Amino acid sequence: MKKFSFVALLLTGFLLVANRSQAQDYKTAVGLKFGGFENGPSIKYFMDSSTALEGILGLRNHGLVVTGLYEIHQPAFSTPLLKWYYGFGAHVGSVGRGVYKRFGDDNYYNDSHVLLGADAILGLEYKLPDAPIAVSLDLNPRLELATGPFFDLAPGLGIKYTF
Repeated sequence: MKKFSFVALLLTGFLLVANRSQAQDYKTAVGLKFGGFENGPSIKYFMDSSTALEGILGLRNHGLVVTGLYEIHQPAFSTPLLKWYYGFGAHVGSVGRGVYKRFGDDNYYNDSHVLLGADAILGLEYKLPDAPIAVSLDLNPRLELATGPFFDLAPGLGIKYTF
């Protein structure tokens, strides 16, 4: 009986892994992210069918911000290839002298400042069925700690090549 239970458990595990791997639409994507404050290249890597790591190199007026996100992807609206994603992460960067745009109001800095903070992400992503392209739309709430503290809410549009 123990041998049958072990084989049944092992078979169930293999079936679950096989089913999860079929649910994944792609493994890696590279593209561009157009945000409310920064624009730049991004890369997303799926660790399994529902969890991904995303890195964004955000270029902004007088500065640069590197953001890392841990994302969880779930099916959305029972539509094939459309997924909700949500997650958390952090950013680090710097801004030079000039206007630092943020949600609500803008600050003017006479010298450079370090940016460091916590990020969240909530969005929708659609993988085109017959092309290696994914399009995403998201909100990136973030808490800036180094020059703040203050809260930002940045919308974003992503276009990625998937493989």
